[in-house]
Amino acid sequence: MIQEEIEDFAAALPRDRALAGLDLGTKTIGVALSDRLLTVATPVETVKRKKFTLDAERLLEILAKREIGGVVLGLPRNMDGSEGPRCQSTRAFARNFSRLWDGPITFWDERLSTVAAERALLEADTSRAKRAELIDHVAASYILQGALDRLRHLRANG
Repeated sequence: MIQEEIEDFAAALPRDRALAGLDLGTKTIGVALSDRLLTVATPVETVKRKKFTLDAERLLEILAKREIGGVVLGLPRNMDGSEGPRCQSTRAFARNFSRLWDGPITFWDERLSTVAAERALLEADTSRAKRAELIDHVAASYILQGALDRLRHLRANG
């Protein structure tokens, strides 16, 4: 089920289950996972995109193996906050994926997540080739960490 609002997503989450963050690109899907306490996001892998069925199959394997309770998809809004074709593509992916997986799915504004990931990898003195290999799942961890921080804030104040 797709939850547009993070508050609804929080209410739909099962207890003591980790979350997955996904950074959907045209060629790859960055995957990050949280711990069960929902405190920290860790980059896990980059899935090379083939076609939806194969991509979803790999993601479902990851979700099942790690007992994931919810998915946060990066929503690539334009800098002015509007939604363009990339957002439409992400929303279509969420609709299709929700037919295969019955856990809660939400969106998180991913503006500048790739920029932040690139900066972190540069600061770590990562080579250009290694950065290209890591950037997507590091960006996914920035997306997921933003959602985790918001969820923690909601729990503290709710």
